[in-house]
Amino acid sequence: MSGQDPIYLDYAATTPVDERVAERMAACLTRQGVFGNPSSVSHCYGQRAAALVGEARAEVAALLGAEPAEVIFTSGATESNNLAILGIARFYAERGRHLITGVTEHKSVLAPFKALEAAGWEVTYLSPTASGAVSVEQLAEAFRPDTALVSLMHVNNETGVIQDIRALGEMCRERGVRFHVDAAQSVGKLPLDLSAMPLDSLALSAHKFYGPKGVGALFVRRRPRLRLRPVLHGGGQEGGLRPGTLATHQIVGLGEASRLARDVMASEQARIQALRDQLWRQLATLPGMLLNGEGSPRVSGILNVSVADVHGESLLAAIDDELAVAMGSACTSAVASPSYVLKALGRSDALANSSLRLSLGRFTSEEDIARTGAHLVSRIRWLRALSPSPGTVLTSS
Repeated sequence: MSGQDPIYLDYAATTPVDERVAERMAACLTRQGVFGNPSSVSHCYGQRAAALVGEARAEVAALLGAEPAEVIFTSGATESNNLAILGIARFYAERGRHLITGVTEHKSVLAPFKALEAAGWEVTYLSPTASGAVSVEQLAEAFRPDTALVSLMHVNNETGVIQDIRALGEMCRERGVRFHVDAAQSVGKLPLDLSAMPLDSLALSAHKFYGPKGVGALFVRRRPRLRLRPVLHGGGQEGGLRPGTLATHQIVGLGEASRLARDVMASEQARIQALRDQLWRQLATLPGMLLNGEGSPRVSGILNVSVADVHGESLLAAIDDELAVAMGSACTSAVASPSYVLKALGRSDALANSSLRLSLGRFTSEEDIARTGAHLVSRIRWLRALSPSPGTVLTSS
């Protein structure tokens, strides 16, 4: 593939902005476009910007099955997770200072929980089963009379495993415990109807479904009403929960990405899942290929595999001229240690270090997948032939 870019298979890290999204955004940047401050509603420039922000809010709400007033714009899922977790814990501190989350959550969830622990809250960390999901039985056993908040992700960013957030949320609702969901990897890929789902807040990022980086949203339920303390203080925008001048062009991009996702979700995800399954069939022809998250429902675009008898860094070096893939989440790729997510699933250090996350998306083609499968099979066979001691790490523990 000399002279060409590698095949992009890291859609779980970020997606390219859809051209239709970029076109809508560009119309909000220059003097000829809608450049006004959406809060300056005393004149037509601000009114036009405010109208576009309102349209985008309605599009995001429609994608989520929520009310527009329940959508709070943020800089992305990291900010949304922090605002929800810190804001809920602090507002409901009198109810209790016990919190529950999972060990395989994204760092943007785990870090605020660690901060709350340092400030005097108690946190129970649930470990998933070998298939990657947290069971309702585990959650039931973790509840205490002073539990105030549960935060569990909808789709794991490394394995693609889908949590049963409806069942988990029902347990929280029965006990009067607030339930937050990190949905960065599911919004735009799985159908959601938050009007009928028992959760209180939900975080999303535009760049995970073909919108721009730097913008996202937090769903905050109005009935029954969720209360939370703001993390930032300023001009009172977004109901006082997220102050700061609204970035019209980014919000418009999020709105357009939401509209497109709603229109194409069913057909797009069916096509992507077929490609993912085709890739796994190619890789499964080799011995010692382990599918992470096997046995649990998984989102269509993520395939995470552990490759026995191959050193992880050697594997990545052998394929990086042809394939752009990840060995874990983008947020931990600079950390030279085994994936904490795969370790929680029972993988050994060796297998966790020799795992690939192959994530597909809107612009992945059948040709891309055929070439990817052939290249990976060829490179893995080559590396194993070089190994002085094959057959040493074929087990999963």
